[in-house]
Amino acid sequence: MELAVEKYKVKDEPFYLPVGNEVELFEAAYDAKLPAMLKGPTGCGKTRFVEYMAHKLNRPLITVACHEDLSSTDLVGRFLLEDDETVWHDGPLTTAVREGAICYLDEVVEARKDTVVIIHPLTDDRRRLPIEKRGTVIEAPPEFMLVVSYNPGYQSILKDLKQSTRQRFMSLEFDYPDAELEAEILSREGGVDLDTSRDLVAIGQKVRNLRGHGLEEGVSTRLLIYAAQLIAKGIAPADAADVAIVSPITDDKELQRSIREIVTTII
Repeated sequence: MELAVEKYKVKDEPFYLPVGNEVELFEAAYDAKLPAMLKGPTGCGKTRFVEYMAHKLNRPLITVACHEDLSSTDLVGRFLLEDDETVWHDGPLTTAVREGAICYLDEVVEARKDTVVIIHPLTDDRRRLPIEKRGTVIEAPPEFMLVVSYNPGYQSILKDLKQSTRQRFMSLEFDYPDAELEAEILSREGGVDLDTSRDLVAIGQKVRNLRGHGLEEGVSTRLLIYAAQLIAKGIAPADAADVAIVSPITDDKELQRSIREIVTTII
């Protein structure tokens, strides 16, 4: 069983630069056996932060990318027919509880609401997971932690966390780093010099100012890193910005033209 757990360990320490006291708050939540909710825009570092904390705490990390077809069976497990026998297979949530892992439900609002309810007994002082199909209950060990994330920018009446779910978590709010810190991240992750990183960050900040003016979401730190990585491979900065920043964030030709003007002004 130890070998099974090892495959979920984050072997190498992920690069993460703290923006505030999020590391200390997460560690305190882990010690207090509290579930954590991470809120923030796309590509601002929420997943990287969870990976970093799993490595720091030396806990296995089991990640589930939530989607609208995700069922409670997908999370908990199911019986499957094998060699004329019905065999139970744990789902990722059950595996995480059994092994005392960190279970990370990414973009939890994408999951069906009846699916999200299954996590409720794990998020209060019971810390247990009922497996109805087997008629059993698993007690979560002290090392287990449940972490969920979502992007408030895409909230709607149909895709939002119920208050009965929301108020079961301590919450950490994430945003894009300030300019100098983001430039440092781009330089390290993208493999470019700081001057190039600062130019890309300047583009990112101006593009983010277009939110609410036809642009649903600003350019993420992740996309800026992609642009930096292309530049590091010898691609011209304007071309790298075009394919990693301009094109991915909008199909609107007028908006694309406006963003290209920002790019040519800075680069």
